[in-house]
Amino acid sequence: MSVTKADIVEEIAMQTGLTKIETQAVVEGFLASVRNALADGKVIEIRGFGSFKIRKRKGRMARNPKTGQAYPVKEQFVPYFKVSKEFKSYVDEHVGKREEIEKGNVEEAPQK
Repeated sequence: MSVTKADIVEEIAMQTGLTKIETQAVVEGFLASVRNALADGKVIEIRGFGSFKIRKRKGRMARNPKTGQAYPVKEQFVPYFKVSKEFKSYVDEHVGKREEIEKGNVEEAPQK
């Protein structure tokens, strides 16, 4: 199951006490800031989360696998996200625990 922007807005609104409309404006503002900074060639670093960068892909000749016809692909700039070590460790630890619980190898912590 994937998480949508609406899901993120709802969760942040519940955690902060802001309205969904206010929270949506903040989330949209954040995303616009990321897009604008990358479009300006800047690198965005969020400690403990990761960094957003732009990578340049060289132009190349590609081939249509169905027809075998070659065609040129222009060079392009693509956004790239690199996860921080802390974020990577957090995900590994929590996904690993969930998988162990699903396999039945570890008992779930009692709910309070």
